[in-house]
Amino acid sequence: MKKYAPLLLLFLFIMVAWEAMVGPSGMSINIDGDQLHGPGAALAGVLFAGGGLLIAGLVMLFVGMVLALVFAGLGVLAVGGLALGAIVLALMISPLLLPLAIPLAIIWYLASRTRKQRAGHEAVKPS
Repeated sequence: MKKYAPLLLLFLFIMVAWEAMVGPSGMSINIDGDQLHGPGAALAGVLFAGGGLLIAGLVMLFVGMVLALVFAGLGVLAVGGLALGAIVLALMISPLLLPLAIPLAIIWYLASRTRKQRAGHEAVKPS
């Protein structure tokens, strides 16, 4: 802030000098029936506009946080709903997959039996 203070003072001095040399700038602000003219009015306008922007920024931040919380809750519900739907779909399809599951179970049993026999022969084999 120390770097900007001299520049800000210089800018304000230039505004006052410009107003003194050129004349009224036409800037006018009405606050409760009182008229402000000149560079003071311009400065007040910038101040009030900046305050409005600050309030708008805080409101947008608050709305963003509320929306993030709401959509996060809806996201959890959506994922839960998709998981429940997948379970229901799997339960509905499982009787139709039974003809496919029987040959797979037989192949799995035969493969595990040959693996056990191979492991048993290797354990008995003397070195």
